[in-house]
Formats: sequence, structure tokens, C-alpha cells
Amino acid sequence: MSYCLNPRCPKPENADNIKFCQTCGSKLILKERYRAIKPIGQGGFGITFLAVDEDKPSKPRCVIKQFYPQAQGTSTLQKAVELFTQEAMRLDELGKHPQIPELLAYFTQDDRQFLVQEFIDGQNLAQESAQNGAFNETQIRQLLNDLLSVLQFCHQRQVIHRDIKPENIIRRSPQPPLERGARGDLVLVDFGAAKIASNAALNQTGTSIGSPEYVAPEQIRGKAIFASDIYSLGATCIRLLTERSPFDSYDIHNDTWIWRQYLETPINDQLGRVLDKMLESIPVRRYKTVDEVLKDLNQQPHVAAKSAKPVIQPLPTSPPAVVIKPRSQIDFELEEMKSQFLGGSKPQKNIQPPPQPTSQPSSKSEIDEELEELKKKFLGNNNP
Repeated sequence: MSYCLNPRCPKPENADNIKFCQTCGSKLILKERYRAIKPIGQGGFGITFLAVDEDKPSKPRCVIKQFYPQAQGTSTLQKAVELFTQEAMRLDELGKHPQIPELLAYFTQDDRQFLVQEFIDGQNLAQESAQNGAFNETQIRQLLNDLLSVLQFCHQRQVIHRDIKPENIIRRSPQPPLERGARGDLVLVDFGAAKIASNAALNQTGTSIGSPEYVAPEQIRGKAIFASDIYSLGATCIRLLTERSPFDSYDIHNDTWIWRQYLETPINDQLGRVLDKMLESIPVRRYKTVDEVLKDLNQQPHVAAKSAKPVIQPLPTSPPAVVIKPRSQIDFELEEMKSQFLGGSKPQKNIQPPPQPTSQPSSKSEIDEELEELKKKFLGNNNP
């Protein structure tokens, strides 16, 4: 099928093998190669069509974006033209990134402006969430790591996207590796609201652009900064986690985010703190750069190494040693006397009497007294 790009055509559908609209007579092929098939989206400044490039043998699909502002008024129309031209310039510069659609053509035909860009085959995250339900922690971490690198690329080239939301993030359908190469899963689209962040532009109040649910407070006032994109990405994450509008996850009476109470499954506190800081309403409290977000997001849990105290093993307890006192000379003599007067076995020969002390004690010991008593009992008293 061919689709007529004349906004006033009452019957835009046509056969795919003709070059002019059968209803209004407008050209159906742009620049002699791009044929629109059907409309796939409409915004404030234009209509987007799925198309094919008939100049190539494979007739690959592409996207035609037609400049068609809805608002009226000279100043509004002039601003719309400026933004549409800026989008073409931004895509020409940024489209070499594998996660940003490539600009294929930008031209004017029949007094209307057209932009042709790479077609990204896949669902946007709003569609994916509606189909599969709320995102979990792992999916949000993957989303952040995937999209933050794209934002980093844009911000390094002084471009603020200004319209990050689930509808503008497309998950590319799986394709043969040789066809796509090492390209990211998620693609950031619709740079129609993108702005060059020059020093002069950042100090001036510009146009308030973006989807209200995802727009940072300073951007609403026309003062978008790099951190505004970080805020919008954070709002996108809580939308996907809770399946609720970010408006419904904010308590305006207490000026605080309450998105955690709508989670189906709790998430890690570290990720929660990262999202909270991305969503700070005051820019100085928010992450200022993508690098800061990535650093906190991928920070490994730090476990302080505790110095191990040496384990002192208790010494094995042993029974008290039996102290065997050496036999004294007196003991030896008593054994001999018992053998002589009472009978019995003689004292063992292998028991040697202990050596005599070199000096005698000054007083008789108890043994000496016992010996004297034995002598008196068995030998009688020999005292004169």
C-alpha cells in the first residue's frame, strides 16, 4: 500500500504500484525513492510514517517524519520549524551511535519538510510493559546501564534530549549478528525536542518541551540542563517498576516520592537510593552527570575486612604428676631391721641406698624418732 502525505487528502490509501495519489494527485514517492506505507505516530510538530526505500533492491523499511505543526501562530510556527531543523542536525551528528536512529535524508518537497531516518524494528517500553507487566530490578539495572551510555554520548556532544520516556525507548527485535553488528538492545528515538546545551542557551529561559509526567521541574520553566535528562530517565524507571504514572507516585502534600509502596517486588536499597537521587526535584541534589549515576549504580558492596584475632587453643589438661620421693637412708635401714627381726623377704638388691648427705640435720627428724622406738622395742634399752 502507498499512503498519501498530503495532510488534507480525504482518502490517503493507495495501491503500492502507482506514483500519484488517485484522490488528490499528490506525489506518493518522496525524492524519487521513499514511499510511505502507513502512519505510525503523531506529535506536536509532525506525523511519522512507516516507509520503504525503493532505491535499494531489498527495499528496506525506514521512517518518514513529516513536519506538520498542530499549533498556529507565527512565533509558534517559527519555533516549530527551528526545532524540526534542529532534529535533523542532531540526528546527522548523533545517528552514528548504534543506539540512536541514523539520519538518511532531510529535504523539502511541495513546500513541506521531511526527515527520513533508520527504522527500528521492535516494541517501545510502554508497549512492552503493557504486554509483560512491571519491570523487575534486573531489567531496570539493564535499562539504566544501556541508556546511560547513550545519554553520555549525547551530553558529551552538548545535546540534551528533553523527552525521555518509555514511548521513546525501543527494544530492538533480535536480528542476525552479521546484519546489526554489536549494537545495543535499547534505542533512544525522537530527538525532535533535543537542545544544544551551549553556555548561552543554558543561561536563557527556553521553551518548555517534553511529556509533563517525565519532565524535571527546571525543564518545565524552560531551563533544561543535562541533569534534566537524568531526572526523566529516573521517572521512566519508576513508571516501568510500578506501572503507574510518575504523577501518581509522588506525594505533593509531603513533597516526597512514594513509588516504593507500589512495587510488586521490593528492590535492593542501593538501587532505590540511586533512583531517588535521579529524581531529586532540586538540581543541586540530583546527579549532575551520567558518570556519577553509573558509579553509584555499579558500585560493589564494600565489606570492611575485620582483623582476625588469633585463636588461642587451650593447653591440654593432664593429670597431676605423681611425685615419687627418693627413698631415704633411714627407710633403707628400717627395711633391713624389719627383715632381721620380723622375717620376710630381704630388701631388693637392686634398690640402692641414696647417697649420704654431706651434712647432718641439726635436729632429729620424725623418722629418726621412729627408728629409736623400734630399736628399744626389739633390742632393748642398751643405755648404761
